[in-house]
Amino acid sequence: MQFCSLIKAAWTVFRKDLRCEFRTPLNFSILMIFAVTVLMVVSFAVGGIALDPTLLAALLWVMLFFTAMTGVARAYVQEEETGTALVLRLATDSAAIYIGKVLYSFVLLVGVAIVVVPLYLVLFSVAPAMPLALAATVVLGCLGIAVTGTTFSAIVAQVTAQGSLMTVLSFPVMLPLLWIAISTTSTAFAGSNLVALAPDLAFMFFYSGMTFVASLVLVEYL
Repeated sequence: MQFCSLIKAAWTVFRKDLRCEFRTPLNFSILMIFAVTVLMVVSFAVGGIALDPTLLAALLWVMLFFTAMTGVARAYVQEEETGTALVLRLATDSAAIYIGKVLYSFVLLVGVAIVVVPLYLVLFSVAPAMPLALAATVVLGCLGIAVTGTTFSAIVAQVTAQGSLMTVLSFPVMLPLLWIAISTTSTAFAGSNLVALAPDLAFMFFYSGMTFVASLVLVEYL
């Protein structure tokens, strides 16, 4: 498939998924309920105790990771449940489907993060010293989780217990991304030189890029 045709087909898949989500925002609602519930429980459990930046960053990314697994796991499931997966594969290329699903997952995760991260900062009384670095870390982290999570969603789409299986399979692959995201978020909370964060942010970007390229090859065989 030519590049322009691939992008057009991927955009069509993305618009289709986004339209379905706007029509019945079940996936986004589940993600928000899960994230806010976990956030409130952890906030009450901590009870105003002052936490160091590393622990605060770890709590944030643990919450974002499991919230993402709840939603991204369903990236390929909708067509399997409605019996339209074969029709979609016949209508367009596997790579276009994957790109469209990645875009949808990324937009979904960023939408959740826009609500959850500020709420997290308020509940834990965190004033990030480097808000732009925090925003960049969250966006790149969501991108990496969307790319990797969508790949594993395609792998487990036709099995039962997709959510738990996907979490177990994807966590080892996402561990380097989460490790760097926690480190960068901790630095953004505490404050440092923005130049010092550039290698970590670059790693998160290239992690997503390499995973994306590898997944484009893999999805052709799923």
